[in-house]
Amino acid sequence: MAVIAALLVPLLTACAAPPAGPAAVASRAFAATGPATPDPATVWRQLEPLLPAEILLMGEQHDAPEHQQLQTAVVQALAGRGRLAALALEMAEQGRSTAGLPPNASDTQVREALQWRDASWPWAAYGPAVMGAVRAGVPVLGANLPPTEIRNAMQSIALDDHLTPGSWQKQQENIREGHCGLLPERQIVPMARVQLARDATMARTVLAARQPGKTVLLIAGNGHVDRALGVPTHLGHGVRVSVLALNPMPPSGVDGGQPAADALWLTPAVPPKDYCAELKPPPAPAR
Repeated sequence: MAVIAALLVPLLTACAAPPAGPAAVASRAFAATGPATPDPATVWRQLEPLLPAEILLMGEQHDAPEHQQLQTAVVQALAGRGRLAALALEMAEQGRSTAGLPPNASDTQVREALQWRDASWPWAAYGPAVMGAVRAGVPVLGANLPPTEIRNAMQSIALDDHLTPGSWQKQQENIREGHCGLLPERQIVPMARVQLARDATMARTVLAARQPGKTVLLIAGNGHVDRALGVPTHLGHGVRVSVLALNPMPPSGVDGGQPAADALWLTPAVPPKDYCAELKPPPAPAR
């Protein structure tokens, strides 16, 4: 279903595949904007083909700073037109909310309301989008599975039949790769269940936040918004949902992994970093 829409990549045009269905979106590139937050009016023109939608799922690569800048611009674009029903976040637990705070609440008040964990999710990166919603009088909702529910999720064999067999195997393979191949095999299925439980929790959060004529925006990692594996599989039929994935452009061009989304916005390449290197034990000294 995915059709690629290039965004923030200089000189790129027409990098879209042929439309794959009624939800598919194609657009043209525009020049990179640098470190500043992208212009909401420009972002709005890119968003319009994905709307109207009751729910907009916006995926990111967590270490790509342009993605958090784009999230802020999307919040501003929707909120500025009175179209943002709520901002839901993978970065905070379900049950945490700014709903009781006034639009002029301080950063400290907002972080306390969301029980923000800066060590995992730097406030400097995500704070602008969160505060943009708060200033617009829009509630910000934690959407992730609370830690107290993780053990139950690991033991929930009912989750094993949620996906198709092929997608279930893919989810398990993602867990292996995401843990650098270091996770004991007996833990693969329980951890894959946790991933599904996180997606289900996010789905319940955004479904409960819907408002007529407005859009609930969920910000989460690309794996969580994947149409074949993630939150969309828990939303049921009859829900108007659009999936927007953000991906850094591979150094060699626009080819590479394409998430199952309705639109893919490409951003400048991120310097490569081997996150697994620091987890793997050092090689044994030569004898």
